[in-house]
Order: sequence, then structure tokens, then C-alpha cells
Amino acid sequence: MPHVSPAFRFATASGQDGQGQPAVQWLLKRNCSVTPAQLVWLYVSLCVLSLGIAGFFWSQGATLVMPFACLELLVVGAAFSAYARHATDGERIVLQGGHLVVELESAGRLERAEFNRQWVRVEPRCGDGSLIEVSGQGRSVSVGRHVRPDLRPALAREIRHALRGC
Repeated sequence: MPHVSPAFRFATASGQDGQGQPAVQWLLKRNCSVTPAQLVWLYVSLCVLSLGIAGFFWSQGATLVMPFACLELLVVGAAFSAYARHATDGERIVLQGGHLVVELESAGRLERAEFNRQWVRVEPRCGDGSLIEVSGQGRSVSVGRHVRPDLRPALAREIRHALRGC
């Protein structure tokens, strides 16, 4: 069965480096439907609505409604906070001149690795569909967390192709 390559490319050209060679960049981001700012507004409106309803029933004599409403809002707030911490997670891979730079951001923490273009290897970690391991000079970084497993081999081929300078 012949392999069909996707109709899109992961990479974008990001200008030229100092030697006049084109720089290539891969931005792999999380697919989030709600931004952290939108999440704050959603949580505030949820608090106003929930506490308003709880306040009404508390004034009618149902005194246990308010503590349960507060507990519910604390738990929902913790879940929203965990979501918001990882909403901007992503991976940035830049091939510029003789260097491949990989930046991984997770929960606001940035990890950066730089590789020499001639010595870098790009391979699947375990098998088809697994994370892509970029290694060289005694270091290795796994990328592709935010790419569907069936598209990871295409991403690895695209990075290898760019490294060869084709």
C-alpha cells in the first residue's frame, strides 16, 4: 500500500539566517478551545450564578446549600487552574544555519536544546506513532506531543528533509 503524504506541511519559513539560508520553523501547539482569559470570565460568571442561587436558597432556610456551593466552586476553580497552566504548552523547532534549536514549554517552564545540524538524528522513540526523538552530541529531546500520532512520521520526515537541505 503506497504511503500518502498529508496535503499540508508543518513547517513555515521564518526569514533567512546570517548566511542567506532560509530558516525553517515548526510550531507545535496544544489545541485549546478556550484561552486562559476566557476561562477566567467563565469562572467568574459561574461563581456569580452559583453563589446567587445558593444565596437565594440560604435566605429561604436551606443553610447547607452555601457551603456545598463554595466547595463546588473551589473544586471547579482547581480544575480550571490546571487546565489554564497547560493551555499555552507547545514545542518550537527552528532550523537556522548550522543549528537545530528545540524549545519545549510545559506549564510555563521552558526547556531549550540546541543541536549541530550535521550531527542530529531524528527518529521515532519506540515505533510508528510514538514521539519523535531528536538526538545528537549526547543529548536527546522528545517532540511531537501536540501532533496526532498518525502524523508524527510525516513530521519526522519533514524535519529530516529540512536537515538535509533539500
